[in-house]
Order: sequence, then structure tokens, then C-alpha cells
Amino acid sequence: MRRGWDLELITGAFLILGILALGYLSIRLARMEVVGRGGYHLIARFSSVEGLKNGAVVEIAGVQVGRVKSINLEDYQAKVILSLQENVKIPEDTIVSIRTKGLLGEKYVRLSPGGSETYLKPGEEILETEAPINLEELIANFVFGKI
Repeated sequence: MRRGWDLELITGAFLILGILALGYLSIRLARMEVVGRGGYHLIARFSSVEGLKNGAVVEIAGVQVGRVKSINLEDYQAKVILSLQENVKIPEDTIVSIRTKGLLGEKYVRLSPGGSETYLKPGEEILETEAPINLEELIANFVFGKI
């Protein structure tokens, strides 16, 4: 009788560990933050953010420095709030663009810092933006001879 109880205890412990591991993986794969990591926010406005999603990566020179916090419509423009690591300073003449990564077309935000020695403060807006290239529109223009 004692042996059956031990087996149930081990099975229950194994099951609880499995559920905890599954929960951890779900949070990591969904790129959610359970506890805030600090940092600061900057704003960028685009005429189009086609394909960009909340949680998308923000990179400088191929290195991840933050994520897209939110995307909203304001005055018929897409307002994107970028959440950046605290140790990353962004010059005021930085160009922000939406790019495509990989074969699947995942969108990300690329920051191209300028040469200014004046840095943006938290909550300020990056003025130079480039919307993503619409591949379907580009192909249609080429096929119909508009290029």
C-alpha cells in the first residue's frame, strides 16, 4: 500500500514540474514580460506600419536594443512607442525604419543613429522615419510597367 502512495507523489511532482516548464516556455515564446525590465520609451510616427506587431524587435546594427511597446492610430498616422534598454542612448538625428527579417517576412524596427551629440530624452519623438516597403505594390508596378 505504501508503494502506491509514493508512485502517486512522484507522478504528481513530475506533473507540476511539467506544467511550470510549459508555462515558462509559453511566456518566453510569446515574448511577454512578467516583470518590467526598466528602460525608457521613444515615439516614432509612420504613414504605414504594415505587418509590424507589438513586441517586435528594435535593433541597432543587428543588435537587439528593445521592443515595440504599442502601435496606435493618431491623426491618421501610426504612432509607435519603442521601449529601449536604459543603457542605449539615441542621437536626435537617428533614422527609424521598418524592415523585414528572414524568409517569413517578420517585421522589425531598425534604428540608424546619426552623428549628433545631442541625445533624445525619454518620451521624445524620433522625427526621421521610413515606412516599410510594400512588396505587393512594388511587384504590381513592375508587372504593369509603372516602374
